[in-house]
Amino acid sequence: MEQLPAPGVIVGPDGLARPAWASVDPMLRDYYDTEWGVPVRDEHGLYERISLEAFQSGLSWAIILRKRPGFRAAFADFDPERVAAFDENDVMRLLNDEKIVRNRLKIHATITNARATVALRDSGGLVDFVWSFQPDATPAPLTQSDVPTRSDASVALSKALKKIGFVFVGPTTMFALMEAIGIIDTHLVDSHRRGSSGVWG
Repeated sequence: MEQLPAPGVIVGPDGLARPAWASVDPMLRDYYDTEWGVPVRDEHGLYERISLEAFQSGLSWAIILRKRPGFRAAFADFDPERVAAFDENDVMRLLNDEKIVRNRLKIHATITNARATVALRDSGGLVDFVWSFQPDATPAPLTQSDVPTRSDASVALSKALKKIGFVFVGPTTMFALMEAIGIIDTHLVDSHRRGSSGVWG
């Protein structure tokens, strides 16, 4: 039987403490254990995360994760250069692809952001740009309700990305990105993953 040793975490049959959202669905549990919060410091990986976070807007993350193989196939494995070359024929192809979320604005955003990613290479690149917004401190939530949905850093990152041509990068979406790629650590304090990124002690 599962125990609740502290507010917010659930100890599973494997003896590991996780937040409720990562404690039931095996797919979400694996994502939480192996990927969420792990630092992403390559352009390809970061562009994919920005794209998926944009598609997630208004939907559950579980939907996006289940469709991730379809997204990768549809968007040239999220190679920024290849997606930057997509045209209206590609947009129509994507709108007819049942393996992804078929939203015209989000599809256009993914192409627009690929072009902005490529353009950013001339001034240091996407990775250094995004990671430059790492704050001086990270939250230390005990329960899921303690986790904020945006921060001064995510607001600043959102504004900066928009200024250089990115779209669908609002403050809440960028906060989720910062959580997912390890810029901040919002693992619950009692989770087995807390502090595992190596970015925060």
